[in-house]
Amino acid sequence: MRRRFFQICLLATGLLMTFLACGSYAASGDSSPITVVIDAGHGGFDRGGIPGQRVSEKDMTLDVARRLKSVLTASGYRVVMTRDGDVFVPLGTRCSIANSNRNAIFVSVHFNSATRGGASGIETYFYSRDSLALASAIHHYVVGGAPSPSRGVRRRGYYVLRKTSIPAVLVECGFLTNPTEAGYAQNASYRQKLAEEIAAGVRSRGSVGSSFSTTRVATDESIPVQPYIDQTRVSHSKKSRSKRSSRKSTRHKKKTSSKPAEIEARVASSDREG
Repeated sequence: MRRRFFQICLLATGLLMTFLACGSYAASGDSSPITVVIDAGHGGFDRGGIPGQRVSEKDMTLDVARRLKSVLTASGYRVVMTRDGDVFVPLGTRCSIANSNRNAIFVSVHFNSATRGGASGIETYFYSRDSLALASAIHHYVVGGAPSPSRGVRRRGYYVLRKTSIPAVLVECGFLTNPTEAGYAQNASYRQKLAEEIAAGVRSRGSVGSSFSTTRVATDESIPVQPYIDQTRVSHSKKSRSKRSSRKSTRHKKKTSSKPAEIEARVASSDREG
C-alpha cells in the first residue's frame, strides 16, 4: 500500500513539474531552444554592391554575421552559418541549408548600395506572413541602435525569402555607397552594435504586438508590428509589357538553348539579392 502511495506521489510530482515547465515556456513567447541560420550576403567572386564601390559588401556582411553568431551562441541559441569564410554559396544552397533545420529562423545580413551617394538608411525585408514579426522586431532594434534613418519594412520576393520554408528576413544595414554610412560600417564597434541589435530582435520576436493592436507604441513588454511597403505588386501595364517581351523573346529563342541551374535561379528571383 505504501509503495503504491509513493508511486502516485512521484507521478503527481512529475506531472506538476511538466505543467510548470510548459507554463514557463508558453509565457516566454519564445520557441527556444531555436536554431538561427545566419546568411552572410555575397562572398567569393560575388563582391556585392555596384561596380566601382570602394567598400566590399561581402567582407562587411561576413564580419557582422560572425559577430551575430557569437552573440546568439552566448544567449544559448544554436547557430548555423550559410558561409563562414570568403566563399561563394549559391542562393539555392543557402535556402537548402535553412530548410534542413527544424524550429529555425533565417536572417540574411546585407548592406545596401545606390548610384546616388546620398541614399541612406536601414531596410528590412520579408516575404511570407509568418516572417513579419521577426522583420518587425529586428527592424525595431537595428533602427533604434543605428544613427541611420529608417527606410521601413518591405515585403519583397527575394529568392532567399521566397524559397525558405521557415520565418526569414533580409536586413540591409545601411548604404556602403554613402560616405557616412560606409564610415560607420568600417568601424568594428559599429559592426558589433549591429550584431547585438539584430540579436535583440531575434530574442524579442515573440514580443511583437498583433497587427490588430490599437497601439503602435513599443513598451518594455511589446514591440509594434511595423507597417510595411508591399513591393511584390506589379502594375497591369508593367505586366502587359513583360508578357509582350516574353512572347517576342520566345519566338526568337532557339529550341536547343538552355541555362545553367544557377542562372535560372537568379532569373527566377527577379530581384538582386541585396
